[in-house]
Amino acid sequence: MQRHTIEPRPGWQETVEAQGVIYPLTRHPDDSLRPYWDESAYYSFSLAEVEALEEVVEELHAMCLAAAAHIVEKDRFAELGITDPRLASLVTEAWHRKAELPSLYGRFDLWYDGSGAPAKMLEYNADTPTSLVEAASAQWFWMEERFPGADQWNSLHERLVDAWRAQAALLPPGSPVHFAHTIDDECGEDLMTVAYLRETAAQAGLETEAIAVEDIGWDSLSHRFVDQRLRFIRSCFKLYPWEWLASDDFGPHVLDTLDNGGGTGSTLWIEPAWKMLLSNKALLAILWELYPGHPNLLASYLDGPRELAATTGYVTKPLLGREGAGVTLHQPGGTQTPAPATGPSCYQQLALLPDLSTPAHGAHSPTNHVVLGAWVVADEAAGLGIRESAGPVTDGYARFLPHVIL
Repeated sequence: MQRHTIEPRPGWQETVEAQGVIYPLTRHPDDSLRPYWDESAYYSFSLAEVEALEEVVEELHAMCLAAAAHIVEKDRFAELGITDPRLASLVTEAWHRKAELPSLYGRFDLWYDGSGAPAKMLEYNADTPTSLVEAASAQWFWMEERFPGADQWNSLHERLVDAWRAQAALLPPGSPVHFAHTIDDECGEDLMTVAYLRETAAQAGLETEAIAVEDIGWDSLSHRFVDQRLRFIRSCFKLYPWEWLASDDFGPHVLDTLDNGGGTGSTLWIEPAWKMLLSNKALLAILWELYPGHPNLLASYLDGPRELAATTGYVTKPLLGREGAGVTLHQPGGTQTPAPATGPSCYQQLALLPDLSTPAHGAHSPTNHVVLGAWVVADEAAGLGIRESAGPVTDGYARFLPHVIL
């Protein structure tokens, strides 16, 4: 893996907006607008490197599924903050019937520096991952224009269409699949992620309908969810975390009517409830417990940093945090006792994100801490998206950079 600088294409902003990335700029705290889609640099990989990373991703995914089975079998829901017995029971049922429930995708965040050291799992979002449009579409078109004839770790579009087609029989017949995003999304990323996934479903031959989460209605006579045209919502892909779905004002109705496979309820949600097990940072500690010393894992605990405080340092991660919210870094051997976590957290071995920038002519260049976002579709490695951040935590101000296999 190498980082290269390159001159952006003329009119790049209009180009990527036309390809679905309608959020090419990010507004920063100083009120400046800076590129989110950043094609002033790119990363290159060898084919052998990508093939090795694909194997790592699929092994990690299999390990995560084994950890989910362990959580269910040993009733460890409380460690994930799932304390409602009814919700735990429904997640258990969803896990046992997962072969009957459509499940689409997820994204691993990986530490990797291309030096030959093994990639390390930082976390897994298998419920509501974003940065999909830029990974599946915009960077592919960038590659075709800038490196015609080259290749990319990117079969996302084809695999998503195939996944919808393969699971069509699991969907309730005779009604569209609704695709829901939240109107609280100001930049448009959630809207376009859902619109893109809806397009992949349509290409698979499914009837689809768009809706905002806030526009989902409840029919008190039939006790069913309805859309704005008062049609029953039989199945719904939601870019809306399960922990919100289950705890919002309409959460009791979600649980009352949950279709956990085979028509057990009146509304089937995609992703299914068992994906809560894979999008919770407690998974990191359970993986380390089940696979201690695994080369692609970082030591992680739920009861405190243990030996990490004095050896490698550690990162405190809220169990349900997103985009770096609430993440704090602690160097080893600190003399002060760190402030306690503000809520249930995972304590993970510190692995500072690499910076592969090469200063020009000895000048100091901005820091570009890189994280690999490795996509999984239908249980198989499907593609790569790369983000960089100025600081050591990948947050909402990170940039997306394309890549190519050379």
